[in-house]
Amino acid sequence: MSTRSEDKKTLRQRLVQERQQLPDRLERIARLQHVMRLWLMERKDSVIGAYWPIKGEFDPLPALYRWQEDAVLGSSILSPEGRKENPAVNVLAGAHENQRRIGLPVVNKEHKTLIFYSWYPGCPMEPDAYDIPKPKDTAIVVPTLLFVPCLGYAPGGYRLGYGGGFYDRTLATLQPKPFTVGLAYSNALVPDFQPEPHDVPLDAILTDAGLVFGA
Repeated sequence: MSTRSEDKKTLRQRLVQERQQLPDRLERIARLQHVMRLWLMERKDSVIGAYWPIKGEFDPLPALYRWQEDAVLGSSILSPEGRKENPAVNVLAGAHENQRRIGLPVVNKEHKTLIFYSWYPGCPMEPDAYDIPKPKDTAIVVPTLLFVPCLGYAPGGYRLGYGGGFYDRTLATLQPKPFTVGLAYSNALVPDFQPEPHDVPLDAILTDAGLVFGA
């Protein structure tokens, strides 16, 4: 193992430990949820890919469910029928009609890439090959916007992951390429990170401190 690999392995271990031990985790979660929701207001995407949080990662699903729900509430309030009924009723059915969908990744064992399956609160889940929950028997979706967990992030939009390369391989095959947004807590900044030739920068990065890269 090279010194560079050893350094990166040590860095990953430190970042995971720091993230899991954040004393102000709840405050950071609330701020990043707010940042994410505001940022999504400017987007026109109807299918968004995300992830199931592990190892202390920020959970993007509550904000995405609100994003999905907002479309239902808006269309219900604007319609004559919606004025007579509770607009919060049948949120999932309305979301389907408005084509706002959320996808969670499942690893393709053969190609080591990610396939996204439709997720909604309460949908059946089962463990994947890595014992991470994944949607069970739902439709495949192709996201135009992809939220990516960042173990660390660096100037220029670079992301430090766990080293599996799943997102890099997936982004190399998805057509059209989705707009990629990293999600992290602001303490995960790695200012001296040196990207390797295969590292591709994200289009934007959001943290509890706001938009720190991209638009």
